[in-house]
Amino acid sequence: YLLRTAENNQQILVGFAERVTQMLPYAFEGFGLLMERGCISVADNGRIQTIPRKVRKTVDGTAETVACQKVARIVGKEFARIADRATVYTTFGIRP
Repeated sequence: YLLRTAENNQQILVGFAERVTQMLPYAFEGFGLLMERGCISVADNGRIQTIPRKVRKTVDGTAETVACQKVARIVGKEFARIADRATVYTTFGIRP
């Protein structure tokens, strides 16, 4: 689904590198907080895994944050399903 969507909507790639670069500090902060709180671990193969009973499965908050959480869940599942970093990078025009 994700690969087909990216292929059919090439306009999402315009300015993608800049948007990703701007989001990096927030992503690093989020991952750091999750690691500090013991909510995630990083496996030897680089996969991020949630710790049982540490991450809520409920989606709540404002309408905007709920929408973001739902999209993040879908994108995360797609990345896990693809399970190949090189494919994901190439799809979004990033050299692996």
